[in-house]
Amino acid sequence: MNEYETLKQLVAEAEEDVRKALGGNRAAGTRVRKKMQEIKAAAQELRKKILEGRDGDQAPSSEA
Repeated sequence: MNEYETLKQLVAEAEEDVRKALGGNRAAGTRVRKKMQEIKAAAQELRKKILEGRDGDQAPSSEA
């Protein structure tokens, strides 16, 4: 699933800056906050794809 791989890559990219930000580097903190917005969007996209897959697997209801 491409969306999941994107999410994992974004988290990995943030790792070094998270360490720097925790050490007090303010510029790294800014980069982390920006990356977190990207991660949030990627997570939402993955969630949407998962729901589409789930909804596509269900047969339409025949209640009348």
